[in-house]
Amino acid sequence: MDLNNFETLKDWEKWKKTLRTAVNIGEAAGLSKKTIDNIAYRVGNFLSTAVDPENREERVLQELWKAGNDDDRKTLAKLIVKMIETDK
Repeated sequence: MDLNNFETLKDWEKWKKTLRTAVNIGEAAGLSKKTIDNIAYRVGNFLSTAVDPENREERVLQELWKAGNDDDRKTLAKLIVKMIETDK
């Protein structure tokens, strides 16, 4: 995901597509599911503190992220990866 291009974050579908592309690249590069989930968790930490949500969906994710503990956040990151993998 191009974190330098915050325009991507303004549109929920574009955000999911960009994230899906990043996951696909990781998988093609041979990253394990565990590694991809860990990266998603780290990106989630960055986004929750450094980026103001641009839409309702991102605001809900940020609120869930902030409400949860570390284990909850790891689970949320895994669910987000699962969501974009199954979203067509």
